[in-house]
Amino acid sequence: MADSSKTEKTPRWSRRKGARPGEILAAALDLFVEHGYATTRLEDVAERAGVSKGTLYLYFPGKEELFKAVVRENLVSVLDFAEEMVAHNDMSSVELFRTIIMGWWQRIGNTKLAGISRLMMLEAANFPDLARFYHDEYIFRGRAMIRNVLEIGIERGDFRAVDTEQLTQIIVAPIVMLMMWRHSASAYHAAPVSPEPYMDSFIDLCLHGLLNEKATG
Repeated sequence: MADSSKTEKTPRWSRRKGARPGEILAAALDLFVEHGYATTRLEDVAERAGVSKGTLYLYFPGKEELFKAVVRENLVSVLDFAEEMVAHNDMSSVELFRTIIMGWWQRIGNTKLAGISRLMMLEAANFPDLARFYHDEYIFRGRAMIRNVLEIGIERGDFRAVDTEQLTQIIVAPIVMLMMWRHSASAYHAAPVSPEPYMDSFIDLCLHGLLNEKATG
């Protein structure tokens, strides 16, 4: 009977152990978003994840490495998927643009992940190495992907020739503003902004400023 009980416990322990990195990353994401980078402590992450601090160190040597893993697991993975979609798309230029922008909003901007962007805007000056990592692995790649979408539309003759570098910056800014509002202004009951109509209007404005007269006719 004792041997049988021992056998039953082993698989559950194995599954628990294998799930630990994901549980730690989920707890870290919550705490970074709630409290910021500077004030988040590894012992608090471990407690929320239900592991010891020593166990946390087995997977992540320090807070910087933990934060980088959170960014890669949650933000960079979304970029990987989107870049693959752009590279192998069979959509129209308009559909591709809308899919990428709305996908970004739905999977990042309208979720707790937007809190990471807010965190970096507030704390970048105090943690320049972390800010550089965030820029190189997420911001730089994200802007390059949007620029690529614009260039595809121009090459096809659907979008008029524009400065894609500058337009990419202009496209990103209103979405970042909406993300910041949802994580800041909403806390003091500012006049509400409905995200879906906002994004629809924003995309409509972008596309009507991009399309050639030939494409619309």
